[in-house]
Amino acid sequence: MSATTSFTPRRRHWTTARIASTSILYALLVALAIVYIYPFLIQVSTSLKTDPDAAANPLTLVPQTLTTEAYTQLFLRSDFPTWFRNSVTVTIVVTLGRVFFNSLAGYALARLRFRGRSVVFAGLVAVMSVPTVVLLIPKFLVINTLGMYDSYAGMILPLLVDAAGVFIMKNFFESIPVSVEEQARIDGAGTFRVFWSIVLPMARPALITIVILSFQGSWNELAHFIVSTQSPELTTLTKGVAQLANGQLSQGRQYPLKLAAAIIMTIPVAVMFFVFQKRIMNSSDGAVKE
Repeated sequence: MSATTSFTPRRRHWTTARIASTSILYALLVALAIVYIYPFLIQVSTSLKTDPDAAANPLTLVPQTLTTEAYTQLFLRSDFPTWFRNSVTVTIVVTLGRVFFNSLAGYALARLRFRGRSVVFAGLVAVMSVPTVVLLIPKFLVINTLGMYDSYAGMILPLLVDAAGVFIMKNFFESIPVSVEEQARIDGAGTFRVFWSIVLPMARPALITIVILSFQGSWNELAHFIVSTQSPELTTLTKGVAQLANGQLSQGRQYPLKLAAAIIMTIPVAVMFFVFQKRIMNSSDGAVKE
């Protein structure tokens, strides 16, 4: 009886402490969620306001006058549809290209033994450490010299391979047992056939990661498009929205117009993350049992 009496208060004390710590944790999480979500809610609300209302009440979530004038102006009285079409075209081509070429390069560095392999990998790591802004002028000179300036080729070709994607694929391919490929080689499969039919399907988690990173990177790219194009017909969303920030379409602060464009620009990337968030580098997919 005495043992039971001495144990009960201790158990109650532990339960109370657990409830208190859990409550504090959830309160912090809610506070952080509000900090991150509130600016987005302001963005949505402001895009549905009039210019005077947005300027007078920038932080209110309820518009005084609900209007879609900003979206109407974007799609019917601006070049926004052209910007959107260019971004979609470039993003799809670049994403598909990076998935294919990054996979090829990653597999070559992971499995093939050739002279200079270590030098190539060292160069790959070195490129990852160089700030993007440092390469802008050399990139412009190369694009201009090759006659690709102000064209889709100049916008797309330099983005088809990225060092980080090759690095990710190389590390993932090295985690796949070599014995999986040896059986295919015994059956007479060549190097590319082994890569395409055996190894690549097993790399689905890494491929999904490359798809998401490539989509986000090319969709949000700005600096490269600044140095590779100048024609209005080749303007992308990032470049066009940057022009909106400088008051391209009309006078005034244009808060609803700018934030409406930003919302539309955010939706594709947000949808991509929500759809594939559980599959990013999920090591359980494609696991090999020996």
